[in-house]
Amino acid sequence: MFKTEQDETFPKREERIMAFWQKEKIFQQSLEQRKNAPLFSSFDGPPFATGLPHYGHLLTGTIKDVVFRYKTMRGFYVPRRFGWDCHGLPIENEIEKTQQLSGATAIEEFGIANFNEECRKIVLRYAQEWERTVHRMGRWVSFDDVYRTMDKDFMESVWWVFSQLYGKGLIYEGFKVMPFSAKLGTPLSNFEANLNYQDVDDPSLYITFPLLDDPHTSLLAWTTTPWTLPSNLAVMVGPDIDYVTVKQKSTGHSYILAKARLTALEKELGEYTVLKTSKGAELAGKRYQPLFPYFATRATEGAFQVLLEDSVSTEDGTGVVHCAPAFGEIDFFVCAREKIEPVCPVDQNGKFTSLVPDYVGVFVKDADRDIMRRLKAEKTHISSNTDSSPLSLLLAFGYTTYLQSCPYLVRSC
Repeated sequence: MFKTEQDETFPKREERIMAFWQKEKIFQQSLEQRKNAPLFSSFDGPPFATGLPHYGHLLTGTIKDVVFRYKTMRGFYVPRRFGWDCHGLPIENEIEKTQQLSGATAIEEFGIANFNEECRKIVLRYAQEWERTVHRMGRWVSFDDVYRTMDKDFMESVWWVFSQLYGKGLIYEGFKVMPFSAKLGTPLSNFEANLNYQDVDDPSLYITFPLLDDPHTSLLAWTTTPWTLPSNLAVMVGPDIDYVTVKQKSTGHSYILAKARLTALEKELGEYTVLKTSKGAELAGKRYQPLFPYFATRATEGAFQVLLEDSVSTEDGTGVVHCAPAFGEIDFFVCAREKIEPVCPVDQNGKFTSLVPDYVGVFVKDADRDIMRRLKAEKTHISSNTDSSPLSLLLAFGYTTYLQSCPYLVRSC
């Protein structure tokens, strides 16, 4: 009944079947036969044509093909149309390399219109290779009427959908904390954020926040980002963590930190006496003196208090976490829960704005050392003054470096 080819290899058999499909237009016939059947609408997430297909494309393409063939066999009309993603970082990256551009300023000098035109020229660089590979893997999809995300009708259709959502009251404006390239002045895509992590030594800083109702007792917090301290609006503790209030013998000052971190901080604390043990939940709502004066008026809006957060751990630090909602995802959500609005005194190039006048125009990472020196100077001041005021207790308790993994944008390194 069927002709057998004993000496035919799998690749040869695949090529013979594909030749039959193309000659007899089997895919087109399958569509024509079901033209009046119920529609199964599919929108294929398009790839970039600036690079060649890889294993990930083959895997997802095969899964899509299986679903569409299944729906076809179930009696649906399933038109399939290939498309190209013409926007985004991969294409921009290619032009930056070709034109030897680096950063948003260089692109602006080159000219936005010129840059966009160069991008348009290469969006379909590997279109033929893609079509050949997709057909070779046996996937049924049309390349006769491809769509491109840079086409006006496509972009207008996206805006139309957005306008419909807006008209139904489904669109809201808010904030989101994202990885950001200060050099390029743009957020990082998920792809880029996960592409290139590097281990870096960041400052590891212990700071004190004196309580308003007891200025001789301070919350002892920890951070690896000193540049975010001017934007501090809260501290977080774990509700079920045991915290201790210890009195330091050398200064007579008391500090609140996680009991589990006492051993790790023996060197910084020196001799001490444990005055009290309590759960983190008991610290909720305690108010403290702002570390810097820039946003001190936010105290009337609920800022500068202890907030509860389950993710706080005692693996490192003090169990008391400095919270700057504009620069940390957990910080943002915890403060949003308490209706504390974020402050962002940093521009798109990673430099402090006039909201922080002492460091205006300074790149945030370059400000780390100045901020630490300032806190250290205030610590020196109190050590020579036994009658320390609440303001003079805004000090750096101690610092070192901490190795951590951070995302680096490949094209801006």
